[in-house]
Parts: sequence; structure tokens; C-alpha cells
Amino acid sequence: MMLVLIILVCCLPLTGSLMSAISERGRAIGIATAVGTTGALVAAIALAAHVLSDGSYQIANGIIYVDPLSALFLVVIAIVVFLAGIGSVSYLCVDEERQELSRFQVRIYGIFFGLFAALMLASLGTGNLGLLWVLVEASTLASAVLVALEGRAASLEAAWKYIIISSFGVTIALVGTLFLYYSASNLNLSPDQRLTWPELFANAGSLQAASLQLAFLLAVIGYGTKVGLAPMHTWLPDAHAEAPSPVSAMLSAALLNTGMYAIIRFYAVAGVKLGSYANGVLLVFGFASIAIGAMFMVRRRNFKRLFAYSSVEHMGIIAVGLGFGGALGVYGALLHTLNHAIGKCLLFLTSGEIKLRFRTTLVNDIAGLLRPAPVVSIALLLGSLAILGSPPFGLFLSEFTIVRAGFAGQASFGFLLLVLLVIAFIAFAHTVARMAVGGERGKFSPAGTPVLRFVGGLPLVLGLFVLFVLGIWIPRDLNDLILRAIATIR
Repeated sequence: MMLVLIILVCCLPLTGSLMSAISERGRAIGIATAVGTTGALVAAIALAAHVLSDGSYQIANGIIYVDPLSALFLVVIAIVVFLAGIGSVSYLCVDEERQELSRFQVRIYGIFFGLFAALMLASLGTGNLGLLWVLVEASTLASAVLVALEGRAASLEAAWKYIIISSFGVTIALVGTLFLYYSASNLNLSPDQRLTWPELFANAGSLQAASLQLAFLLAVIGYGTKVGLAPMHTWLPDAHAEAPSPVSAMLSAALLNTGMYAIIRFYAVAGVKLGSYANGVLLVFGFASIAIGAMFMVRRRNFKRLFAYSSVEHMGIIAVGLGFGGALGVYGALLHTLNHAIGKCLLFLTSGEIKLRFRTTLVNDIAGLLRPAPVVSIALLLGSLAILGSPPFGLFLSEFTIVRAGFAGQASFGFLLLVLLVIAFIAFAHTVARMAVGGERGKFSPAGTPVLRFVGGLPLVLGLFVLFVLGIWIPRDLNDLILRAIATIR
């Protein structure tokens, strides 16, 4: 049964890709994408339930492997894919009606959206670190096509920059994987077992320390490029700003978390042998990312770039939570992974609705959004409050948990984190408030039919509802899954 669920999770997002081979109509491809991604979410939740009841699952010597950590990330990525899949319906239909996308571009979107989602989900269902690297690199290539989809000079430049920097980073991650393989050379393991995560974790205390140190550092730098950790983040603002908004949501809320998942796997192995060294590496890159993300959020002229730098900041927060260590720090980091994924997906889908109505992403061309588009404006305001860690939304709880972990260790780290969060709050809120309630400005045009506007608003409402629920109540099964994920890596 679990094998069937794993196959469904990875293959159902390809429904839109298959429809693209049959039809060239945006409506049909969008609906097929939404149906497939909905099925993938249902399968991911069912798979997580089976992991909670039956434990970890693996076949083919770890080629297919699901434990509580991978089950948690499968649910997180599946939620993002689901929300972005629904958002794709209005994006494809409206842009096709306005003839801003050709039928060829619509087909390319359907094919590579499904492929991008399937590759990310598949990367979470393997325990082989070599195969994980292959799938992460393949997802980079699939997403690069989507970044360049609209064919503007800026989007082509962003896609090229994304490919070059990300591929360079993933190459470094490959070297880190090879050093990890070498660190197990003194063990009585077969060649494939030396890349299998359960075997590496079980024998982590016997790995060679010097090569393991280098392996972990290279993995953080390499996969950190994918995650957007500073200073390897330079591709991220351009790609997020130029990609279609559902794709930006996938990049920020799914792809970055896939890279963080790979780092956590290396962190689990390195932490057993190296202890404070692994925590120190994550703290350095984490605090650098929060600081750079907060500074570059000041006076952003493009609101999609503003959201992108917010992703840099939040990936830093997750890294800092892991770096603080202990059950509290890791719990906060994993919970923040879920909360940030939903919140950032919500914001990028909201940015898509704003762009459809105003046909611009420049902050100075948009103000007084509350009057012509109240639902979108409220989603923008509430989504921004959520992503900034305001109560009663889920990010407040996860950030508060990470801050507590910081003060429980070294109070200076906890205080530094609080200061950086305040700076980010002020910079982000200032820009968003001008867009939503400032003096009316900009040329507004309705986006699509009432039905399409309803479909476009649906993921916004769902995202806000989930974030509100997670701010006041963590379901018992979710809490159990996070606790078991912690036990898996500590």
C-alpha cells in the first residue's frame, strides 16, 4: 500500500503534463493540473498517516525510502503544489484570453509544471543521497524552463542566471556527497550502502571526521545555493520576480524546502560525529541570510522581489533553528518549514492576482488596492502579517519556538534573532501597507470572469485558513509526525 501511495504522490502531478499532450487549451490544462495536484496532496497525507502507524518504509536498499522526516516534507511540498496547481487555472485562462501566452507556451507550462512538481516530490521519496542529488538537479532544469516561459529579455536572463548559479551550487553538493561517501570507506558497507541514508546515519559515529566535516560544509554551500542561503542567494530574487506567479510560489515554498531537506539529511549524519561544528555552520549561514534578507527588503520597488528576499530571510530562520539544536530548535525549524511554505505560497499567488489586475509588479504603480480588489488586498495584508510572524498565525508560533531555543542556549543569539526579525517586519510591512491602503494609483483592470476570480481567490482563502488554524492549534497527528521526524534525525 505504501509503495502505491509513493507512486501516486510522485506521478499524479503529471496529470497536467499528460493533458498538455492532448490539448492546447489553457482551461483544460489548468483543470487537469489542479486535479492531479489535489490527488497528490491526498496521497501524501495518506502516506504520512501510514508512516505514523507502520513506521519507516524502504525497498531496493533504500532507493525508495520514506520515514517521518520525508513524510513531513512530502506533505509540505504537496500542499504547495496543490495551492499552486489551483492558482495555475486562473493564470493560464486569463493570460490565454489576453493572448499574453501562446498555445505553445501554455503547453510548455503544463508539461514542465507537472514535471517540476513530480521531481521535487520524488526527491523526498529516496534514501539514496546520490539519487537525491540527481533528482534535485533535474528539478532545477525543469523549473528553469518555467522561469523563462514568458519569453521576455528579463525572464530569459533570470533563467540563465538561475541555471548557472544553481548548477554550480549543486555541483558543489555533488562533491560534498562524494566526500560523505569517502568518509564511510573504513566501514564494512557495500558501495551503494555508503550512499544510503539509513546506513550512514546508523554508522555516523564511525565515519572519518575530517572528510565528514568537508562533506557537510560543501553540502550546506551546495544545497544552500538551491535553498537561497546567503551569500549563495543571488539567483533567487531575479528568478522569483520573472517567473509566473504559481511558479514563483513553487520556487519559494517548495524548491527551497527540497534543498533544505537535503541539508537536514547531511546535518543528521554530521551532528552525530561533529556535534557543535555542524550547528555552528548552520548558525553562520542562517544569521547571514536573515541579515541580508532583512536589509534588501528595505524600499524594494518590485513586490515579487520583496517576497523573494523574505524567502531568503525565512530560510535563514529555519537554518538558525536547526543550528540552535535541541528538540526545541529542531521542532521550531520543522514547524516553520510548513508555516513558511504555506505563507509564501499564499503571497506569491496573491502577487499573481495583483499582476493580473494591474499588469505590473512595481510597487510605485500600485496603491489603494483595497478599493478595487478587496479580497486580494485583504489576502495581501493578512498574508503579510502571517509571514511576518504576527499572531494568531502559525509563523508566530514557529518563530517564537525558535527564539525560545536561542535564549535557552545563548541569550545573545536569541536577542540577535529578535532584532533582525524586527528590522524585517518594519521593512516588509511598510511596502505592503502602501500597496494595500495608500492613495489610489495605477490602472486597474478586472482579471477574467467571476468564476476565474473565485478560482484565483480560493487558494488564498485556503492558505489563510490553514495558517490561522496552525497559529492556535497544532493537530495531534501533525505534532506526532514532527516529533517522530525529530527522533529520526537526532
